[in-house]
Amino acid sequence: MHTIRLTMAQALLRFLDQQYISVDGHETKFVRGVMGIFGHGNVTGIGEALERSAGSLTYIQGKNEQGMVHAAAAFAKQKNRLQIYACTSSIGPGALNMLTAAATATVNRIPVLLLPGDNFASRQPDPVLQQLEVAGDYSLSANDPFKAVSKYWDRIVRPEQLMTAAHQAMRVLTDPAETGAVTLALPQDVQAEAYDYPEAFFAKHVHYIDRRPPAREAVNRAVDLMLGKKRPLIIAGGGVLYAGATKELAEFAEAFHIPVAETQAGKSSLPWNHPLHVGAIGVTGSRAANILAREADLIIGVGTRYSDFTTASKSAFAHPDAQFININISGFDASKLNGIGITADAKETLGTLFHALSAHYYESGYESGYVEHLKAQWEQEVDRLYALEHTEGMAQTRALGVINQTIDPSAVVVCAAGSLPGDLHRLWRSTEPKTYHMEYGFSCMGYEVSGTFGVALADPHREAYAIVGDGSYLMLHSELLTSLQEGRKITILLFDNHGFQCIHNLQRGHGSDGFGNEFRYREAATGKLTGSYMPIDFTAHARSLGAKAYKAGTPEELREALLKAKEETVTTLIEIPVVPGTNTDGYESWWQVGVPEVSESEKVLKAHEEMKNRIQAAKPI
Repeated sequence: MHTIRLTMAQALLRFLDQQYISVDGHETKFVRGVMGIFGHGNVTGIGEALERSAGSLTYIQGKNEQGMVHAAAAFAKQKNRLQIYACTSSIGPGALNMLTAAATATVNRIPVLLLPGDNFASRQPDPVLQQLEVAGDYSLSANDPFKAVSKYWDRIVRPEQLMTAAHQAMRVLTDPAETGAVTLALPQDVQAEAYDYPEAFFAKHVHYIDRRPPAREAVNRAVDLMLGKKRPLIIAGGGVLYAGATKELAEFAEAFHIPVAETQAGKSSLPWNHPLHVGAIGVTGSRAANILAREADLIIGVGTRYSDFTTASKSAFAHPDAQFININISGFDASKLNGIGITADAKETLGTLFHALSAHYYESGYESGYVEHLKAQWEQEVDRLYALEHTEGMAQTRALGVINQTIDPSAVVVCAAGSLPGDLHRLWRSTEPKTYHMEYGFSCMGYEVSGTFGVALADPHREAYAIVGDGSYLMLHSELLTSLQEGRKITILLFDNHGFQCIHNLQRGHGSDGFGNEFRYREAATGKLTGSYMPIDFTAHARSLGAKAYKAGTPEELREALLKAKEETVTTLIEIPVVPGTNTDGYESWWQVGVPEVSESEKVLKAHEEMKNRIQAAKPI
């Protein structure tokens, strides 16, 4: 047996450089490179290996560990999970900074490989700088919390353990039903230890993702159920896009005249102007989709995990005979809501169901023109909101309308948190697949700028726009600098509404007078954060980092700034002041939150009673 003597870190990189993925006969190199921030837990191990033994892997210098993992996750999401970046950090705080982003990736079923440094396996320099000492279990380190947010977790305490762990990591990362964050904790001494690795460990390895066909029995059960249903509704989730099933979705809906609503992850599965596209579903949904959901006697979920925003806290489906067919590559998601689960590839399943239903000449029972009428009404509402004027400044919906009508249809918009996801889900008109990139599984503040950089890495031929509120921007914007460093232009559309206005609206809608959510000075007289708004010059901040920047306070200025930004060759920020509270809300939807049963405020008590009544009226599923 031929062997190669390498350090564990060198062997890991050589292994990653030989991983490929194949779908439908198309082969792709799986690991593009490594994003990292070096510290004493990784700089002399994997850092040295990246410096001298990286092979074809590209190294990208992150500026914040959470931000770089968000960028890696966004890259993988935009690539339909067919290519990834690994992320390396030092021990202790550097590693823990990746924890939130790891959870974000896992919740969204997005593959990221995390390589945090760890304590010395030998324990001889114990305790080392940044080591977390747990007196009752000395085997624990700051990397053990990753177990809760990882789909696979391992600690490499001997260099030869890498061979087993690396193969297991690839198994999970390349499995569309199981993927998410994978963590390999790397003790800093073991990274530098050498071992005679078998040459075969570094051979090219192709991971084949075979499209899983639906079981005949499952298809028969679904067909039998559908034949007795007159008002079906399709909910298109992210699985439609990951499976490349947009064509099959359109053909299926058209053949049987079934309206299609979209989740946040599934938006852009159908173009907005398709006659059967009825918009967003659920809490942030359109009136058309939510009326159809309420009346539906069958819901066909395709690649959705049915979050509470999709189901409106399980109140969306009010028909007494409503039943579910769940098409999902994950058996866990296919089993939800007591539905008939078809654990299979979305593209394969839609094609199989198409032929099976066609043999029975199935067609939905919607009255002629009913779906089209609801859609037309909703599009009129979008037009109204896009043109909305406000006496105090620019309404948020007006700004979104200008952006939607000005940027290229092929551009990608990225968002994650605040009131903007709701407005974008309801109002944004996508005409091409993969142009709407929303992280709403975790709705993680700070994803937007980092994620847009990841999209620009994945799809450099499209313009990439971060649509972000001031609160989320202030929380995490460090990869703006990385985009400049890498020459990957992004455009940041910063909506300045003076604080965390989405949550401000939520608390006031449930009895609060408003507390702790706006960026105001503390008043000396009252001791409270109720003074004037804090003036923040976001354009000056962006320019100080090397970006171009504009400020647009009117629709005309915004349109002009967007056209100028398109001509820029480097990352550009447009600061957009909008009137707080001018976001959308309602539209036949409801979201369950905890409202205090005991309070000094009559408004809170009233809100509690209203919430209790809604819970009692909701259909248990």
